[in-house]
Amino acid sequence: MKPTIPLMLTCKEAAALMLAREDRALPLMDRAALRLHLVICKACPRFESQLLTMRHAMKQWRGYVDGDD
Repeated sequence: MKPTIPLMLTCKEAAALMLAREDRALPLMDRAALRLHLVICKACPRFESQLLTMRHAMKQWRGYVDGDD
């Protein structure tokens, strides 16, 4: 059930926005709603941290050069 307050997101919606944010810039209202959700939720900031860790690891992996070649 969708919350009745416009800026209130469910965790599922927040996760979808965090994933979408990896590919494109979010509109202002989505950014505000996501920021509000991250302040009031305990689980979603952990998920965001995991996404950031994966992004950082992928950047390092892309830059990795194997010295055995």
